[in-house]
Amino acid sequence: MNRSYSQKVIYQIYPKSFCDSNGDGIGDFQGIISKLDYLATLGIDCIWLNACFESPQRDNGYDVSDYYKIDPDFGTMDDFELLCIEAKTRGIDIMLDMVFNHTSTEHEWFQKAINGDKDYQNYYLFLPPNKDGSAPSNWHSKFGGSAWEFVPDLNLYYLHLFDVTQADLNWNQTSVRQEMANIVNFWQQKGVNGFRFDVINLISKPETFENDDIGDGRRFYTDGPKVSEYLRELNLNSFGKNPNALTVGEMSSTTLEKCVQYANSSQDQLSMVFNFHHLKVDYANNNKWILADLDFKLLKSILFEWQLGMQHANAWMALFWCNHDQPRVVSRFGNDKEYRKQSAKMLATTLHLMRGTPYIYQGEEIGMGNAYFDDISYYRDVESLNYFDILKQQGRSESDILAVLGARSRDNARTPIVWDNSLFSGFSTQQPWIDIPNEAKFINVEANLQDKDSIFYHYQTLIKLRKTYPVIAEGAIKPLMFEHDSIFAYQRDWTQGQKTQTLIVLNNFFSTEITVDLNELLTQLIDFSSWKIITNNYPDLSVNDQSNTLLLQPYQSVALLKTTD
Repeated sequence: MNRSYSQKVIYQIYPKSFCDSNGDGIGDFQGIISKLDYLATLGIDCIWLNACFESPQRDNGYDVSDYYKIDPDFGTMDDFELLCIEAKTRGIDIMLDMVFNHTSTEHEWFQKAINGDKDYQNYYLFLPPNKDGSAPSNWHSKFGGSAWEFVPDLNLYYLHLFDVTQADLNWNQTSVRQEMANIVNFWQQKGVNGFRFDVINLISKPETFENDDIGDGRRFYTDGPKVSEYLRELNLNSFGKNPNALTVGEMSSTTLEKCVQYANSSQDQLSMVFNFHHLKVDYANNNKWILADLDFKLLKSILFEWQLGMQHANAWMALFWCNHDQPRVVSRFGNDKEYRKQSAKMLATTLHLMRGTPYIYQGEEIGMGNAYFDDISYYRDVESLNYFDILKQQGRSESDILAVLGARSRDNARTPIVWDNSLFSGFSTQQPWIDIPNEAKFINVEANLQDKDSIFYHYQTLIKLRKTYPVIAEGAIKPLMFEHDSIFAYQRDWTQGQKTQTLIVLNNFFSTEITVDLNELLTQLIDFSSWKIITNNYPDLSVNDQSNTLLLQPYQSVALLKTTD
């Protein structure tokens, strides 16, 4: 296999919440520059910056008003160029977030469109009303309400799959696709080698907009017929010319079949893809706003289905638990009360030793948890604020809604990084744009760096292991103990010439002790002395040689390696 990114680990920065250098309560590029040595110590290879282009910030930057300008909240173009240079000196690449499905309604293109410019109206999806004046279809916005907004002066509706201020682009227009390629090329000239494409599988809309009588419309606009064609064209005209380019597509409500198509190494579309199916296993009836316990069997089933399916097709995955749109994993699938350190390490091991490229979301490496805000006034996320009102209209109590937001809100991931236990946690000298979680006094970077058994150093070890052992970066994967109620286990295998490496990874996902029968796990493990423990989130591993069993403590995670020459 020749994947230049198989050994890499990507670190996601939400610039607004990473580090504030000028005391305005908002993170910025100079703040990121000041923390590059910290990231180099962690060992990451690339920084993915969330949307940082000029924006009215209705959706925290995912409503772009100018793709060629840096939002002044984060600094200047000079600051950005310095960030690229300083990162490069530390062996770190920069990845930008390209929001190409839609623009802000404040974008010059949209403003020209609503002022009557027919050419720019074709940049978007403007449609006339139905005969009764209603919207072209009954589709719902992902942020709630109709996906169509009426413009009286034009007697037309425009499509917005997200916020009403985020108008969907019309990728059927050659001029729109060329604009996108021009934007990518502009940032490559600035030294950017990585591109993450926001909800990129939504760009190919259907020719007709029919009503959805059984859903919200996504089955008609997701993974449209020309997504691959558009990606190949973008590749040909922009990042495909850069041998060092790394691209990842965020896939909304997608399928394995489609992601195999987008991320197959022979298709010239994307380096890798994100999918979110494994992050819906605690949704009741597939509804984000109804809480349920983790369905562990379903989590295993989904992760292994994707691991094996992508492997079979020689396609590549982005591995992640957390990002700016997801709650913190240690609060979600771990235990942020009694076993924060152990469960955070276990979740990290589970992910980082699988097949694919791991992504670390800022603060994940120190065990940051959900904010658990207890009043709606603390929230800033447009989706959370919208659904607070929607759920109230549905008759749910405020206490119930706040409990749901405490578990589900995107703001759980967007609170500032806690660098130390000072007044504003070392993030800023002023009150931040969003409040800092109460846990900051004891869960912070400074405390992690001082504790040699911290979550930070466990992540550092996992990153080193990926660069040390080919079996982690390149090996095949197969599930182990698939039917077990508590253990997530798998095997990785790698061969080159006469040399082989076999890796066994055992993860206890729960707070009870589990005894593992090694004879049932794998016959080769009978001679336990021939295996090397390369990571363990507990000081020791309890092995009974007579019964050939081992005991996994609550949330214990261990990886065993066997090498032959």
